[in-house]
Parts: sequence; C-alpha cells; structure tokens
Amino acid sequence: MSDGLLVTPLRDAAASLERALAQPKDEFMRDATIQRFEYSFELAWKLLQRRLVEDEGREVVMPLSRRELFRLAATRRLIEDPAQWFAFHRARNMTSHTYNEAVAEEVYEIARSFLPAMQALIEKLERPDG
Repeated sequence: MSDGLLVTPLRDAAASLERALAQPKDEFMRDATIQRFEYSFELAWKLLQRRLVEDEGREVVMPLSRRELFRLAATRRLIEDPAQWFAFHRARNMTSHTYNEAVAEEVYEIARSFLPAMQALIEKLERPDG
C-alpha cells in the first residue's frame, strides 16, 4: 500500500481538515470542521482496514469490530494508541447530534487531536516498509 495514489484521498482530507482548523473559530467554521472530521475519519479507518486486509488477510480482518481493528492496527504499529482512535470513533458517532452546542464543541476539540493522528497514519501508510 505504499502506492501514493491509494493514500491521496486521505492526504487531501487531512489538508482540508487542517485548513478548517486554521481558520478563526466561529459557529460556521466549527460546523465545517466537524464535517471535514467526519469524512476524514471515515477515509482513515477504511484505508486502515484495507491495509490490514492486505497484510493479515480478509478472513482475519473483516470479522473484527472497529475497536478490534484499531487494536490490531496498534500492534502492527500503524497507529500509536488504540484508545485515542476509540475516542475518534465515538466522536464520529456523535456528529449527528452536533445541533447540541456542548456536543459540537466536544467533537470540534476531538477533530483538533485527530489531525496529527491522521497525519501520522498517512506517513506510516506511505512508507514502503510501513
């Protein structure tokens, strides 16, 4: 999976999230950031799953829950901390409730911490030995 074309959409999503986070925060930028976090997270975990299928086999990876997938990714050194990715997943599931100000603020802050984790994943996926 060191083929850069496979990682390009994730790299583009990271750049998009980074641009949103760089803007002064108001209600609209917060909501735009949350939306970018949503699709960035979806791309990240699906690409992670794809990489693990290549490395471990479909029969091993496909039955795994998302939490188990993140644990496996950590043991394969694709991500650092599975608990952090559990939190990202939880936040992604909360995005349909961002009409609630407190939830929106929480998801926004989690999106801020997701960006460096996503960038680290991209680096690992792009390495030939990755």
